[in-house]
Amino acid sequence: MKIRYRTKRELFIRWSFFMLGLIVLALGISLTIKAKDLGISPWDVLHYRLFVQFGLTIGTWSIIAGFTIVLITACVTKSYPKMGTYINMLLVGLFIDFFNWLIPDVHLMWLEIIILAFGIVITAIGIGLYVAPDFGAGPRDSVMLSLSKKMGWKVSRVRNGIELIVLALGWLLGGPVGIGTIIIVLFIGTVIGYSIPISKSLLDFTLERIRRGESYENLN
Repeated sequence: MKIRYRTKRELFIRWSFFMLGLIVLALGISLTIKAKDLGISPWDVLHYRLFVQFGLTIGTWSIIAGFTIVLITACVTKSYPKMGTYINMLLVGLFIDFFNWLIPDVHLMWLEIIILAFGIVITAIGIGLYVAPDFGAGPRDSVMLSLSKKMGWKVSRVRNGIELIVLALGWLLGGPVGIGTIIIVLFIGTVIGYSIPISKSLLDFTLERIRRGESYENLN
C-alpha cells in the first residue's frame, strides 16, 4: 500500500531528511576508512580488500555489494525493495568516493582515534536520518531492520551480529582488520539503536510544526 503524504511540503521534508542522511552516512564511512591504520568497519574491510585485489573504487564495490544484497533479499522475502533502497545503494557509494577524495589521509595515531570516534557517531546519525522517512533502508540496513522486526531482537544486537559475520569474511580475504574494527563492531549497533528513534522523533516534530503552520494559514 502506498503512503499518501498530506502536502508537497511534507514530502519535501521527508526527502530532505533522507538525502541528508545519505550524505552524513557516507561522510561517517569515509572518516572510518581514513582511520584504516586502526582497522576499518567490517563492510568496508570487505570493500577495501576487493578494491585492492581487483581495482575499481571502494564506493563502486559498495554499490556492487549492495546490489547483490538487494537481489538476495528480494528473492528470499519475495518482495521488491522501496525506491529509497536503490537510491541509497547508488548514492552512498558515489558519496563515499567523493569524501575519500576530499578528505586527506592521516598518519598520526591520536588523530586517527579522533576520526574513528567521529566516524562511528556520524555514520549512526546518517543511518537514523535516512531511515526515519521510511523511503526504504539501504541494502545492509534493510537486512538489519527485517531481522530485528521478524525475530523481535533489538536493532543493536542484530547490527552487531551482522557486523561480526561480515568482519569474519573480510578478515579471511585479508582486509585491514584492527582494534578500530572491533570498536566499530561493538559500538555501532548501540549508537544506531539511539539514532533511529531520535531521528524519527525529530522528523515527527518537524512535520507536526509544518502541519500546525499550514492549519493556521488555512484558518486565515
